[in-house]
Amino acid sequence: MDLLGGCWTPEVLWSLSEGPRRFSELRRDNPLISAKVMTSRLRDLEQRGVLTRKVMPTSPPTVEYELSELGKALLPAIRSIVEVGTRLLLRDSRS
Repeated sequence: MDLLGGCWTPEVLWSLSEGPRRFSELRRDNPLISAKVMTSRLRDLEQRGVLTRKVMPTSPPTVEYELSELGKALLPAIRSIVEVGTRLLLRDSRS
């Protein structure tokens, strides 16, 4: 829970759920996250073994992030949270 409770962590993991993404793609997926916070979140998740960081030999260098096996194991929990949140939003909009 400490991991998923981190600021913006579920959003970053959700963005990576469909496959590898570059930093700029993650920023587009989550425009409210500042570049500084996104960088911090990605570093933390990499250190915890939740995602991998791959530097591509391009000019300028391209960095791609992907969920590790541990990160993929978190997806069912995140999907459940999204489903419950969606049901709550739908319920509230009908009230």
